[in-house]
Amino acid sequence: MKIRLTLLLLTICVASWAQLPAADDIKTSKGPLKIQPLNHATLALTWNGKTIYADPYEGAKTFEGIAAPDLILITDIHGDHFDPATLEALDLSHAILVVPQAVADKMSDKIKSKAVVIGNGQTISKLDISITAIPMYNLPEAADSKHTKGRGNGYVLKIGGKAVYISGDTAGIPEMRSLKNIDIAFVCMNLPYTMDVPEAASAVLDFKPKIVYPYHYRGANGLSDTEAFKKLVNDSNKSIDVRLRNWYSKK
Repeated sequence: MKIRLTLLLLTICVASWAQLPAADDIKTSKGPLKIQPLNHATLALTWNGKTIYADPYEGAKTFEGIAAPDLILITDIHGDHFDPATLEALDLSHAILVVPQAVADKMSDKIKSKAVVIGNGQTISKLDISITAIPMYNLPEAADSKHTKGRGNGYVLKIGGKAVYISGDTAGIPEMRSLKNIDIAFVCMNLPYTMDVPEAASAVLDFKPKIVYPYHYRGANGLSDTEAFKKLVNDSNKSIDVRLRNWYSKK
């Protein structure tokens, strides 16, 4: 009976991991950085014994097989980035949350007690990781746009000598195009919320990350053409490693 139960648990675990998109290991000065795409704008990074979640969304089931978070980054107030029900369902006993003020203003007192507020242009350090908040907003700028300048944060993380950029919901803004020495980038592309594929490719060709993952690519009319994004980038710059993953496979 015990053998059967063990085999059943093993099968469930393997099935859970089989649903996850492919993970990558990137060498850093303090061991590997594991990059695990999860869904839409959600990802997990594991490094130096610590686990980082970005924009946890769609329930605790999203993180099956992944360690509880030590650090959580939230980019914006929209439900596919700030998901209170998911946060309540996670084990936050050791977690620090890094958030923009607009997100903190919508948090319960319980969750807010774990939050550190950071605004565009500010840099803090947590768990031996430097975290800089980068603007994220729509172009042209307008008071009624879906993402106004200053409300949300993209992030640049310095992890073991590597720079990781998480764009959040943004157009190909000057602040993105002027980034330097980015090793790994996660760049959004979905209309009408952020930008289209050509604009995303143009921005990436300007700031030239070593590796780029198109993410957050489900829009009002379905999924953006990430293969077209890869072609646009690599036709102009073959040295940029465009990594396509299925961010919408895990149920």
